Amino acid sequence: MRHNAEVSPTVVGRVLGVLDAFSAEHPALTLSELSRRAGLPLSTTHRLVRELTERGALERDADGRYRIGLWLWEVASLAPHGAGLRESAMPFLEDLYEATHQHVQLAVLDGAEVVYVERISGRNAVRIQSRVGGRLPVHATGVGLVLLAFAAPDWQERVLASPLQRFSPRTIASPAELRRALANVRRDGYAISDGQIEPEVLSVAAPVYGEHDTVVAALSIVVPSEGTDPRTLVPAVRAAARGISRALGAPSAVRVSDGAHWQTL
Repeated sequence: MRHNAEVSPTVVGRVLGVLDAFSAEHPALTLSELSRRAGLPLSTTHRLVRELTERGALERDADGRYRIGLWLWEVASLAPHGAGLRESAMPFLEDLYEATHQHVQLAVLDGAEVVYVERISGRNAVRIQSRVGGRLPVHATGVGLVLLAFAAPDWQERVLASPLQRFSPRTIASPAELRRALANVRRDGYAISDGQIEPEVLSVAAPVYGEHDTVVAALSIVVPSEGTDPRTLVPAVRAAARGISRALGAPSAVRVSDGAHWQTL
């Protein structure tokens, strides 16, 4: 049950509870499943689901199960890290994808997790857990290490003080190790995450800067770890990240671009 039985949830809380019942593992739910997962009476769930379906926030399948509707996708695209960021990034993601035909990802920070806002994948790309709209802990991913390294110091300390979940023998699972990793990212300007979640996978990530020269996203490429020297991928990943930063109006990226331009004349 998702609600405190001693505190009656508000209408908004009930609606959010219904929407929160869906997940990547449970993208389609019956009315009774929604009721149980949201912790609401069946009659209340029925009323809320009917209204959400009429509004387009939910859709009903032919078999009677409910899914998230397109209207919510339209609303979500208005988020600051939504369509504008993705549209600016897409040409650079596509160029980076063409170099390897593996996964190329764009992620933003949300609390102690990263949210993947875009991904391009090849048919034969290595299997990974991330997906568009999905979340993973910051300490266990390349994009997460980049985003946390350039986050506010007080937020870094909050993450460092929290339990660090271990996914594999290579997962960074101690505050001291994470602190060293973040310092390396700030020094080098990129992160290499080798086998932290899937032992056979590594990623190379770099920061994306916005118009105020603050890190607003992170870009990564994910490849099989066997037979791959991650250092060979760093220049391409950093160049793509700078390109997105330039498209977003980051002053430092524009200066770098102008300098490179003049050097070629």
